[in-house]
Amino acid sequence: MVSFLNYLINGLSLGSIYAIIAIGYTMVYGIAKMLNFAHGDVIMVGAYIAFSVITTAKLPPVLGVLAAVFGCMLIGICVEKIAYKPLRHAGSSLAVLITAIGVSYFLQNIALLVFSSNPKMFTPIIPMNMMTIQLGAFRIQTISLVSIAVSILLVLLLVLFINKTRPGQAMLACSQDRGAASLMGISVNGTISLTFAIGSAMAGIAGVLLCSAYPTLSPYTGAMPGIKAFVAAVFGGIGSIPGAMIGGLLLGVIEILGKTYISSQLSDAIVFAVLIVVLLVKPTGLMGRQVQEKV
Repeated sequence: MVSFLNYLINGLSLGSIYAIIAIGYTMVYGIAKMLNFAHGDVIMVGAYIAFSVITTAKLPPVLGVLAAVFGCMLIGICVEKIAYKPLRHAGSSLAVLITAIGVSYFLQNIALLVFSSNPKMFTPIIPMNMMTIQLGAFRIQTISLVSIAVSILLVLLLVLFINKTRPGQAMLACSQDRGAASLMGISVNGTISLTFAIGSAMAGIAGVLLCSAYPTLSPYTGAMPGIKAFVAAVFGGIGSIPGAMIGGLLLGVIEILGKTYISSQLSDAIVFAVLIVVLLVKPTGLMGRQVQEKV
């Protein structure tokens, strides 16, 4: 029983990181109606920024986290302005998809040039003497609790921001109808840039949490977590923030329990198989809504 609880908490911790990343996917899709497949590599960039500040510059971890957040926000805004904005009216989602793949490889290769392909040992943001909590036979990593708490806090703050502030209301309006929102005086371009900035900032936080829990950093660190977070967003219902949260948590639990009780080699296959089953039963995801297309 104790072992199962440990595995469950580890799964919720990993799922919390997936949820933070998935929210970035679902926000961009919900407002800009595009899939930013370079989002996973923004995670990697945020982790490298934190690594440079904490390990190389020997500054406090809190400054590393802040640097990762603001650095990723800037990257997200630049990527949207340079790569995606010119394609917003292209009429083909294929052009956006190819551009996203190009941005992904661009970020990976910049990291290869700057940091080389050799994996780096990431310094966790939790002090070494506080890494583990022991309660009798119950033993848990502190970073697991931090990841869960941070994900819940971020979702609550994001929901309050969207429902209680003017920029948040503008985001809701753009997600419903960008044309009507523009006629009402809302800056659609500014709202989309804000969405990319928030999503990328959350990716920076996720990168720090991911590398604190699994302290190996390379230019390809964000590739698989990015794909799994996209799966979590689809699992929960793409476009739904609560759905992304639930999808991420479930995905993390399924992955860890699958590794433990079935097969570590088949854990990824189990995750994708569960997604297929869910989409066969409910094509819009767990909390997705059927949207009527205008003609």
